[in-house]
Amino acid sequence: MNWDQIEGNWKQLKGNIKQQWGKLTDDHLDVIAGKREQLAGKIQEVYGTTKEEAEKQISEWQASQKDKPH
Repeated sequence: MNWDQIEGNWKQLKGNIKQQWGKLTDDHLDVIAGKREQLAGKIQEVYGTTKEEAEKQISEWQASQKDKPH
């Protein structure tokens, strides 16, 4: 699933996002609104990770989404 698809299906994917990053709240997800850079920044802030680690986690999550129905 490419990021445009993720952004377009953000509301449906919120549950999957919360399973992956449980510390992110609905308010965080509303602010992120499907923007990859916003998601990376929020993961860094909430989890205390580096930008590189956040990007790695997002890429792994994104790759896993092609096998899941949304």
